Formats: sequence, structure tokens, C-alpha cells
Amino acid sequence: MEAKRTNKTKEMVMAGLMIALAQILSYIKVYEMPYGGSVTAASMVPIIIFGLFYGLKSGLLAAFVYGVLQFILGGGISLHPLSILMDYLLAFGVLGFSGLFYSQEKSLKKAVTGSLLASVLRYVMLVLSGVIVWGAYAPEGMGVWHYSIVYNLSYMLPETILTLIVVALIYGKVYDWLQRS
Repeated sequence: MEAKRTNKTKEMVMAGLMIALAQILSYIKVYEMPYGGSVTAASMVPIIIFGLFYGLKSGLLAAFVYGVLQFILGGGISLHPLSILMDYLLAFGVLGFSGLFYSQEKSLKKAVTGSLLASVLRYVMLVLSGVIVWGAYAPEGMGVWHYSIVYNLSYMLPETILTLIVVALIYGKVYDWLQRS
């Protein structure tokens, strides 16, 4: 019983640390888009890493909390309640799907695949939000789907590439550290 409680405490502490680190990294912006979205200092990485090490359920919960904090502390913009849901709660919440690739064994392939899945799901949520909520901002003569796909790809592609590189570089070290602690 004591070991299970210790593991749960460790998991909660790690969740808090990773959410805080992700929030801090989100303030370091390499590039910011005019209507929202930015390339950050790999701010998705801590949430993705948490999901990889603690699984789907814990990863989704941490990612959802991160989405709430992004809205509250990140100067969230909302035209409609759907914007809060899609741009923050779901777009950041899907980062927890990296937890589908949870493994007790060190697997860089699973870590990178989980990171890619989480990033692609976030992009999909942002594109859907762009069509449903932000479509009125599409330039005249440009379809809302085309606008949303291009707009969101312009920052999510570099953010995803940076995320994959950072995860590939640190995954093994984090795995080894967690095994020792």
C-alpha cells in the first residue's frame, strides 16, 4: 500500500512540475502569429514526456490542466465558448494522447511516435477551430479550410519539428533519471 501511495505522490509531483515547465516554456516565443498561435521553446515537450512516462489517463489529465492554464495565464483569446473548448482545452488536452505510447521499457521509437501523434492531433484541433470559430478571418476569396490549414501549419510545423527533436534528444536521459529516482 505504501509503495502505491509513494508512486502516486511521485506522479502528482511530476505532473505539477511538467505542467509548470510547459507553461514557462510557452512564454518563450520564437515567433508569434497575428491571430494566435506561436512557435515556442518546445513548450509541448514536458506534457508529451509526462504522457509517455505515466500513460494515457494521467497524460490526458495533465494536458487538460495545461490547456486550462494556457487560457487563464496565457492571455487566452476567445470569440466564443467553442474557442475556449477547441483552442485550449482540446488543442492542448490532446497532447496527453502521447500516453498511448507508454512503455515500461526505453523506446525512442515509441517516444517519437507518441510525440508526433500528439502534435498532429493538436494541429487537427486547431484546424477545426480555425474553420468553425475563426473562419471569418479568412482573406476574401480564400476558402476557410485552406486558410485554417495554411495558417495553423505555418506555426505548428516548426513547433512539431522542434518538439520531435527535443524529445529525441532528452527522452533517454529522462528515462534513465526516472528509473534511478
